[in-house]
Amino acid sequence: MTCLLGVRARWRTDSLGEFYCPGCGGDRNHRRQHGRRWFRLFGAPVLPLGGSISCVQCTACARRFPVEVLRAPTTARLGMLLRDAQYAIVIAVLGAGGTGSRAAREAACEAAREAGFEEYGEAQLLAALAALGGLERPGASEQEGRAAPLAGSDGSALQLRSALDPLTAHLAPQGLQRLLLVGARVALADGPYRPAERELLTAVGCSLRLTAEEIDSLLDAAAHTPHQN
Repeated sequence: MTCLLGVRARWRTDSLGEFYCPGCGGDRNHRRQHGRRWFRLFGAPVLPLGGSISCVQCTACARRFPVEVLRAPTTARLGMLLRDAQYAIVIAVLGAGGTGSRAAREAACEAAREAGFEEYGEAQLLAALAALGGLERPGASEQEGRAAPLAGSDGSALQLRSALDPLTAHLAPQGLQRLLLVGARVALADGPYRPAERELLTAVGCSLRLTAEEIDSLLDAAAHTPHQN
């Protein structure tokens, strides 16, 4: 009897793509499908049961998942988001504190290279800052021990939001904290936080969905940790 009667879904493929497969634990190809359950007699569908349903099937392990799994970025995409977020934080922090200090610029370049921008140097850094809205020459302020102000902070804020928003929901707490500490390292490269740097880093922490207590604790701990530049 069980061979004669049964219920089984009938699927049709709508599109193909790449996703992060929760079953395989890595990037895989997928089929996005829709279908419905059918009552079968002698293996043939004779009566539809319920409405249409959608799923994502991994072509490697053949398991099916809810379409919500497509919201998670692939490993490759996550790496790009992380790189861009770290770079945006570095540029924003340096802009908030000014570009007069060579130590701060060197720390920013190092953080950019760590993020994945190989052979990143001061020329690229200053060009990126200038593109956000104007930049004073660093030489005079460096000699005077002051930071040159960066105009056009709205551009920096926009870059930060566009870089952090797609990433935040997909990082573990340790990853979110690390991003904030990267910015703190750049800010502290030439001395204690300036008010604008502290304000910017607090805003970054809020965008990363860290609590006020976590932000203060991380920034204070970073300020009391020796750094080698």
